[in-house]
Amino acid sequence: MKKSSLCLSAAAALGFAAALAGCGGTTYFAGRNLPPSGLTNRVMIAIQNPTAFTKGALAFVDAYYDIRGGYTGTPVSFSISGYSGALPISIQNMPEEESGAIYGSGDGSLALINYGKESASGSVSGLNGLSSSVFITRNSAYVFAASQQSHVLTVVNRLTGGSYPLSLPGVYRVSTNTGGSIAFAFVQNSNFVYYPRELTAAQTIAYSGGPSTWPKAAQDCEPQNGPVWCLFQAQSPDNVDATGNYYGAPLTFDRPVKALFSPDGSTAYILNCGPECGGNNSSVSLLPVAPMIYLSGQQSGLLPTTGNVTTIPVPGGASNALVTTSTMYVVGQQPQPVQGQTLYTGNLTVLNLANNTVVPSTTASPNPVSISDGAPGAISRMLLADDNTLWIGMTKCTNGVRAATGLPDGCLTMVNTTTNTVTLLEPYLGDLTGIAGVEGLNKIYVAQGGQVYIYSTKDGSAIDNQYVTVTGTAYDVAYMDATTDGDNTVY
Repeated sequence: MKKSSLCLSAAAALGFAAALAGCGGTTYFAGRNLPPSGLTNRVMIAIQNPTAFTKGALAFVDAYYDIRGGYTGTPVSFSISGYSGALPISIQNMPEEESGAIYGSGDGSLALINYGKESASGSVSGLNGLSSSVFITRNSAYVFAASQQSHVLTVVNRLTGGSYPLSLPGVYRVSTNTGGSIAFAFVQNSNFVYYPRELTAAQTIAYSGGPSTWPKAAQDCEPQNGPVWCLFQAQSPDNVDATGNYYGAPLTFDRPVKALFSPDGSTAYILNCGPECGGNNSSVSLLPVAPMIYLSGQQSGLLPTTGNVTTIPVPGGASNALVTTSTMYVVGQQPQPVQGQTLYTGNLTVLNLANNTVVPSTTASPNPVSISDGAPGAISRMLLADDNTLWIGMTKCTNGVRAATGLPDGCLTMVNTTTNTVTLLEPYLGDLTGIAGVEGLNKIYVAQGGQVYIYSTKDGSAIDNQYVTVTGTAYDVAYMDATTDGDNTVY
């Protein structure tokens, strides 16, 4: 391939006529600086055990040509320099900020990556034990980490260097909103939702030593310790204490596992896992965000009373979801009796957030629609991509109804969002642990069964992946040059 054709084709893919490597420019998209590699379509791969002496590495490939090294053969391969985490399992992709955060399950590290420099730019200290779920806010100011092993939710304030472990037995997941002003913590097999708040010195009183009806705090918030972070249970505003904090009956959910947020950030959508997590009914509950903003002095408004929480029943299950404008795509597993045992089958349900209802099912556009099975309660991977497609990845997909009844039992499903129909449910290739949509190039990358695969969004067909396979176990992928942070399947 000639250099001139590389410049023109890559520019066309991004909608620009120039400003590419070798084309005389130093920026390539939205003012982003051209990285050292000169590539403008990069997919990063989190690799476990790439060698006998290294437990983790971050490689990236040219996703325009689907090659791991330079199209001329130089360099032989591309990689993120300075990364040393062990057993990386997730990439929090933040292309708008030209950065990413990679969590390593082998050493509990949260490494920060500078996409512009293609190198590690530091790590987050102050986490307590191995994290089962971890987020960094987009401004890199705060980190929230749930450690089921240590039974704590840790808040790290990177502006001050403070680290605050908040005791919460069974905590295993955490969610934050786009603006990074609210965080939710979820306890396994619980029907309650918790949120951290930083209290002023005037607000810090001994909550955990007060009446049982007072807000639940993870530690004594006493004046001599303030200002301090406390962990509250979402409760109705039946009463107010002497410091202005509301308390009352706890808001009750049905095995909540995750929170998503409206585009304007004002509403939290709590996913109630229901039967697949040992509860009763799967649904989505709506909560106003303002009362739970974690920054000291910025809380306002009231939470609804228990009976006034708007809840949308979701018949197909609700363990993960994706919001786009006024539509929510909800994925879950539904228990079914099969051959004398209870197995689970995957479903996609589409909600209309304009009126908070399930979109009516029709013959041409069924709702819910059957997708690949997965592990009950597990967070699936979901991504909207080119050609009006939604891609859904599962783990443990051969343990469900499909495998038991002889139906296709692969872990990757492609859904046409125009017709709400499944257009691909691939054969089994292993657990699907990562998806990245390469915008404008009509393809996605996936990490599946420990290897990298590529699929066309036009028809779901496989694209030759022989030049992007890696040594070691590929566990997650991320499109570093996406237009928005929405190109992200974990957070």
